[in-house]
Amino acid sequence: MSPKTHPQNLLCLSCFIYVLASFLLPCSCSTTSSPTDRGDQIKGMFVFGSSLVDTGNNNFLQTTTRADFLPYGIDFPGGPSGRFTNGKNVVDLIGDHLHLPSIPPFSSPATRGAAILRGVDFASGGSGILDNTGSFLGEVTSLNQQIRNFEKVTLPDLEAQLRVKSSESLSSYLFVVGVGGNDITFNYFLHAINRNISLQVFTATMTTLLSAQLKKLYSLGGRKFALMSVNPLGCTPMAIQLPRKVYANRLNQAARLFNFRLKSLIDEMEAEMPGSQLVLVNTYQIINSIIKNPNAKGFKDTTSPCCEVKSSVSGSILCKRGGEACGNRSSYVFFDGLHPTEAVNAIIASRAYDSNDSDLVYPTNIKQLANL
Repeated sequence: MSPKTHPQNLLCLSCFIYVLASFLLPCSCSTTSSPTDRGDQIKGMFVFGSSLVDTGNNNFLQTTTRADFLPYGIDFPGGPSGRFTNGKNVVDLIGDHLHLPSIPPFSSPATRGAAILRGVDFASGGSGILDNTGSFLGEVTSLNQQIRNFEKVTLPDLEAQLRVKSSESLSSYLFVVGVGGNDITFNYFLHAINRNISLQVFTATMTTLLSAQLKKLYSLGGRKFALMSVNPLGCTPMAIQLPRKVYANRLNQAARLFNFRLKSLIDEMEAEMPGSQLVLVNTYQIINSIIKNPNAKGFKDTTSPCCEVKSSVSGSILCKRGGEACGNRSSYVFFDGLHPTEAVNAIIASRAYDSNDSDLVYPTNIKQLANL
């Protein structure tokens, strides 16, 4: 699954990146609270996206992208659950801040009736904004299909449970969307058909499609949104082990370019979706700051996967089924070749919830969003 370079795009890309240099982030891979203060008015979460926010949907799909086996879940209550990390993912930890129970996966037959009242996770490992992203992995549920699942299955069920229309109930739910990395890594850089498409055009297409997808969720009743940026893809163990450093550099360039567009999208969407509030969580900068200064946050290894990964033929991404895992998992940034450890997810969730740094959460944080 190694990306391919596109020489005809490099000159155009380098010029565009230079123009954006002042805006894009550099990457170096090296008391008692009141119920309102606690954000308890958020009834639940509806989660859409990829493996970074998947709580177990791929367990029920015919796909090679699964995490329902050890060492995944080695630190999760009950063991492997389908989360692509050693313990909790970022959705679980944001939910902890909001005093919500674990959000069940849509694909589970048990996620019906009263089980959906606190939210549902529709995310699917390997999926993306584009429908064909991850298709080579087998069954994955694209973002468009995730939204259809919400509209056609969960929403009627929720309205029946609450006995009110969605327009009267969904404003108290948080919609979390974490998607885009797979479109870059396993679509743009993987498929030869993209060789004649510039990175600028591709990321603009991603942003346009995502805008339409958010508007669809808005039309169904969603009002509060937390969007996750794309992580520093070129700093992952998967990217670091690629034979040419240019691949890792271009992955980071692509992530920064999409994230730049994503921040602009936040401002545009609030104007186009009256009554909505959106927050962008800059996971790129949060993770990058850990990589640049790991000791300050208690990390020791920023480049290696904590678990024993599959061979490079398989992509050096997922943990080997039944393979070994490192002992001090809280000192590792990455659990496998792509996904952060619970320790990193905890930092992301903490910053997302109550950071006042607009470079990390924009234009506000989830705690303040919950109180709006």
